[in-house]
Amino acid sequence: MRVTKRKTEKNRKIKGQFRSTIKAMQAAVAKGEKDKAQEHLKKAIVALDKAAQKKVIHKNMAARTKSRLNKTVKELIKK
Repeated sequence: MRVTKRKTEKNRKIKGQFRSTIKAMQAAVAKGEKDKAQEHLKKAIVALDKAAQKKVIHKNMAARTKSRLNKTVKELIKK
């Protein structure tokens, strides 16, 4: 039971890190801040890769999320 609790806490922390970076990127996109959006995108990609590497999320979910975020930032830059 203790191991499960410990792993759950670790996984929550990792999920929280990539979720917060994604939210920060989405906020920058909403405001139209291209530089900040790109900066947060890089951080989000790193966080998603770490989560997938540690098997907190599936590797395909990480790839799909990165693709969607990248697409959003590219659309902002085109404007």
